[in-house]
Amino acid sequence: MLTSTPLRGTSRLLALLMACSIALPPSLPVSASPAMEKLFFILKQKGSITADEYDLLMQTMRAEDAAKQKTTPPPASAPPPAIVKRLEQTESKVENLESTLLNTKGQIEELTRISDNTSPSTLSKADIDALLSDKWYERVKLRGYIQTRFIGILGDDDNPGVNQANDAFVSETQSIGIRRGRLVLSGDVTDHLFLYLQSDYMAGVGGVNALQARDVYADVSLDPAREFRVRLGLSKVPYGFTNMQSSQNRYALERPDALNSAVEGERDLGAYFIWAPYEKRNMFKDLVKMGLRGSGDYGVLNFGVYSGQGINNADRNGDVHYIARAAWPFEFDNGQILEVGASYFSGRYVPTAAAIPGVGTPSFDSRGVRDERVAINAILYPQPFGLEAEWTWGREPMLSSDMRTISSQNTSGGFVQAVYRHVFPNQAELIPFLRWQTFDGARKFAANAPRNRVDEIAFGLEYIPYPELELTLMYSTGTRTNTLDNPAAAGPRYRDVNYHYLGIQAQINF
Repeated sequence: MLTSTPLRGTSRLLALLMACSIALPPSLPVSASPAMEKLFFILKQKGSITADEYDLLMQTMRAEDAAKQKTTPPPASAPPPAIVKRLEQTESKVENLESTLLNTKGQIEELTRISDNTSPSTLSKADIDALLSDKWYERVKLRGYIQTRFIGILGDDDNPGVNQANDAFVSETQSIGIRRGRLVLSGDVTDHLFLYLQSDYMAGVGGVNALQARDVYADVSLDPAREFRVRLGLSKVPYGFTNMQSSQNRYALERPDALNSAVEGERDLGAYFIWAPYEKRNMFKDLVKMGLRGSGDYGVLNFGVYSGQGINNADRNGDVHYIARAAWPFEFDNGQILEVGASYFSGRYVPTAAAIPGVGTPSFDSRGVRDERVAINAILYPQPFGLEAEWTWGREPMLSSDMRTISSQNTSGGFVQAVYRHVFPNQAELIPFLRWQTFDGARKFAANAPRNRVDEIAFGLEYIPYPELELTLMYSTGTRTNTLDNPAAAGPRYRDVNYHYLGIQAQINF
C-alpha cells in the first residue's frame, strides 16, 4: 500500500492554498477563518512550523483581516461582470485541482489516516464508496510493530527476587528478547462491519515464547454516521485510560500496576455498546495521528459485559462482569487538549489456588470472589508539556494475612506522569518523561491472589528519529512484592523487594 509522510500531506495542503491565493482576484478580500486557524494549528502540532511562527501567522492574519474590514467600502448592489467572470474561472480552476488530487493515489493515503486502526473510520458510506469503488482490497490494512528490549538489574544480589507482573524481563534470569511482536489486520470489510485481528509473539505463555491471539473482534455500525457501534469478541476491556492506550504509543515501558492489575493483558471476551459524536470520534483519532499518544477511539460512552477471567481463559463460574466507561476530550482556545474520564466494573472472579507449604491450599467461594473497582483519569496532552494522572479504588480477591483464605479486600493505587514533547524541524522527536506509581492491592491473576505493594519512580527518554523507529531508555527504582514467591508458614512470606533497573527498548513500526 502506498504510504505518506506528514511533510507530503502538508505540502499538498500548502500547494492547494497557494493555488487558491494566486487564482483569486487581488481586489477580493480574503478574511481570516476558523478553518485557516485550524490549519495553522495542525501544522504547528506536526512540527512543520514553530510555535513562534504559528503566533506570527495568527497575528498577521487577524491584523490584516481587521484592517480590511475597516477600509473595505460597502459592497455594491452587484459586482462588475468582469469580476464575476474571473471568480467563476477561479472556482473552476480550484475544482479541477481538487479533482486531480482526489483521482491520484493520494486518496489511498488519506484512507490510511482516517482511522486509529482500532475502530471503524468516520467516513460516510458515500465517501468510502467513492474512494474505493474499484479497490475493494484497500479496505483492509496490514500493519504492526516489534519491541526488542533489554533489562539490566542494577546493584548487588543481597536481596534478589524482583518480579514485575506485566514484564517478565524484569528478573535476574532474563536480559534481552522480544517483548511484543504484533501483527494487525483490520479494516471496513463492508459498509457496516469493521474487523480487527491482532496476533502477538511474546514471552508469557507457560514461560515460553508463543504466538497468541490478542484481539479478534468485530464492530457493527448501527447508523450511517457510525456514531453507534456494537463490539463483539476478544478485545480490550474498556477500563481506565492507560489500559486502553496501545503499548505502541506509551512512553513508559509498561503500564502501572494499579490499573493493569484490574485486567492483566487488558483484554477479555465481551460485548460492548459504544457511542461517540462524529466530531469526538475524529478528535480521538487525531490524538493518535498527531503523535499525542491518545488512547484511540473507544467512544464517549462504552458499556457492556465481559467474561472476567482474563485473556484467552475460559469462564469458570457462568457469570459475567459488568462495565461502563465515559471519556470526554476538551480543546481550549490555545489548542491545548484535556481528556477526562471515569470507569467502573463489577463481577465475581474465580482465583487460582495452589498449595502453600505448612499451610495448605487457600479456600474461597467456588462461585467467585467479589471483584469491583472504579477509576478516574485526567490527561493533559503534551503540547509541548503534558501531564497524566489516574487512580483506582475498589475491592478484589486477595489472600488473607494467615494465607488460608482468598476473600474480597480493599485495593487502591494510581500514577502521575509528566511529559515534555519536543519536535525538531526534521520531524524527529525527543520526549523526556517522569512517572511515579503506587499500589496497595492484590495480583488476582497470580496463584493465590497474593497482596501486591508497589512504590516506584521511573524517569526516561524517548527519541524518535523517524516514524519507523522509536528508542526508549528508562531507569526505575522502588519497592514491590514478588508475587511469584511460594512462602512457607514458618518462613518468609511474599517478599517486598527493593530494586533498581535500567530498560532499553527499540520499537520498529511498520
